[in-house]
Amino acid sequence: MNLIIFYEKPGCKTNAKQKQSFREAGCKVIERDLINHGLEREELHEFFKNMPITKWFNPSAPLIKNGKINLSTLDKESALDMLMENPILIRRPLMIIKGRKLCGFNKWFVEKLLDIKMPLKPSMKCETFSKPDEC
Repeated sequence: MNLIIFYEKPGCKTNAKQKQSFREAGCKVIERDLINHGLEREELHEFFKNMPITKWFNPSAPLIKNGKINLSTLDKESALDMLMENPILIRRPLMIIKGRKLCGFNKWFVEKLLDIKMPLKPSMKCETFSKPDEC
């Protein structure tokens, strides 16, 4: 059985669908609260290796959508400072799959990595969500 460690924003509807897709594909998902019980600075940075700084951020976060943060002016240290101070800005999910640390959800890539086929639309039974507009 494939094991996924899944760092999420609790209550996020999109993250719930992603976890359900993994489960329906036969994976075991271990959930981690990224917002309230996040990672240490260097642990967080490991998820962003080889990614441009602009891809570290959740484009749907209010501060990003409203243009209050100019991502093109950030260096690595200031970006990490910002993400540590305000984890809602982190692109989600963060996942550990087969020892690889991934940022964001790329269905094609995780299917190839796990050698599985995920459902197109997961069944969403008995799920409740809070503030899905902040996902």
